[in-house]
Amino acid sequence: MRVAGLIRVVAFIFTVVTMWIFLRSYTNFNRKTIRLPRWLDTPKFKCGLSKSCLNNFFAFKISSGAANVVGPSMCFEDEIIMSPVRNNVGRGLNIALVNGTTGRVIRKASFDMYSGEPQPLLDFLTEIPDSTLVLVASYDDPGTKMNDKIKTLFTNLGSSYAKQLGFRDSWVFVGAKDLRSKSPYEQFLKNNPETNKYEGWPELLELEGCVPKKVM
Repeated sequence: MRVAGLIRVVAFIFTVVTMWIFLRSYTNFNRKTIRLPRWLDTPKFKCGLSKSCLNNFFAFKISSGAANVVGPSMCFEDEIIMSPVRNNVGRGLNIALVNGTTGRVIRKASFDMYSGEPQPLLDFLTEIPDSTLVLVASYDDPGTKMNDKIKTLFTNLGSSYAKQLGFRDSWVFVGAKDLRSKSPYEQFLKNNPETNKYEGWPELLELEGCVPKKVM
């Protein structure tokens, strides 16, 4: 009888403890706010950036072309301003001019740097207004017809790699008229048969971030 009584007491205590743990867990669970997984709850920022830009900055994302198959694209302040879908990109250099104060797109153009003439690009760069942001994306071949005058103008816009640009290199860049220092918004990849991703072309480049308004 004593053994049977002891067993009943232990069973009773076990049941009470189990119920207490269950009720406590249930109560704590109900107190918590149920949240979606982060990948479902992540807010979308301008141009698909991973974070929001401050009020005195513009959001942008640029990608160069992939070999001679897929054209480049440019997004500025959540607007696709140049892309294959919009049918306003071409072989060579694709350039968009944006007012550095208002963010308004001033002009967009493509320049064939393989079979075209360099003078139209030279004129385009020479006539850029003050306080203008310059967005550049390469496609296929940006450098064959690029002369020293054009390279100097890009350098004056803040480029660190314009003077190295050659046949089938990949290049994305954001500069500004009369920039007094080198732009931090630039990527460059040399055409190299030993490291190219697409046989005769290097891989595409992507550049994104927040660029200050007015001047950089």
